[in-house]
Amino acid sequence: MTAVAVYGATGHTGRFVVAELAARGYTPIGSGRRAEAGRQASVDDPDALDRALDGAEAVINAAGPFATTAGPLVAAAQRAGIPYVDVAAEIEANVSTFADHTKAETPIVPAMAFFGGLGDLLVTAAMGERTAADEIQVAYGLSSWRPTEGTRIAGQVSHDRRGGRRVRFRNSTLEYHEDELVRQDWDFPAPLGKREVIAEFSMADIVTVPSHFAVRDVRTYMAVEAATDLSAPGTPTRDEADPDQSFVVDVVVRADGVERRAVARGRDIYAVTAPLAVEAVQRLLKGQTRTTGVASAGAMFDAADFLRALTPYIEVELP
Repeated sequence: MTAVAVYGATGHTGRFVVAELAARGYTPIGSGRRAEAGRQASVDDPDALDRALDGAEAVINAAGPFATTAGPLVAAAQRAGIPYVDVAAEIEANVSTFADHTKAETPIVPAMAFFGGLGDLLVTAAMGERTAADEIQVAYGLSSWRPTEGTRIAGQVSHDRRGGRRVRFRNSTLEYHEDELVRQDWDFPAPLGKREVIAEFSMADIVTVPSHFAVRDVRTYMAVEAATDLSAPGTPTRDEADPDQSFVVDVVVRADGVERRAVARGRDIYAVTAPLAVEAVQRLLKGQTRTTGVASAGAMFDAADFLRALTPYIEVELP
């Protein structure tokens, strides 16, 4: 059976990824910074990383903070000549992955997760044959958000890298700012309906989407309930599946006076990351790709077909 390495195999998302690989008939090779992950390898030890990937046909990096792990794992995958996929939601880490590997000879797909990958696929499906848009909006309607310990750590790393500033994609560029948070209403499709959201609550979409579309503004929004859970120190840390968490991702593309919409619905943002990442690896290994080197989900794959393949896990509505 085809073997796929999972770095961070014992983490919350990593466990979902290992289970999804096994369910699809792949042989997961667990690895990580701790011995219990399987093949122990520190990211500052290239030889250990090479041993961790020995025999693997691809690698999924599920270990944050990706500011620390992405670069070394990409380099190890390139040395091994195998595809690399990660689930990074850290904006700056994703920027670095795109910028540092423009001459990559093997596939690299960063942010292949609920934040980044799913939004990018929905945007690409909504764009159709268009290559440019005036504005793209991605609104996240999460009923709640119990973050994992890794999410909290990665969030702090990003906060520190920005010096406490916020970031957005405006006028065709990433812009760091200190503007106050703005709340507004967003009319989500059923079953959510109208909800209060935080505007410019920037997620990885502000990196993935502009990586392959000419667009002036990419705006992301987060339901106030979820943003409050994430920021509150007393919110319990996630250590198991959360079937009670539901989500609606609502994408709006505006181009040449025309508005197009794509929607995804499902449960548990961490659990749904696993089929996103594993579907990506499966398509990479089968050669079902549209480009080479480093690329976002929407650029690398047939977005509509990819999303339809996820119907056991999410419900999608495409233009």
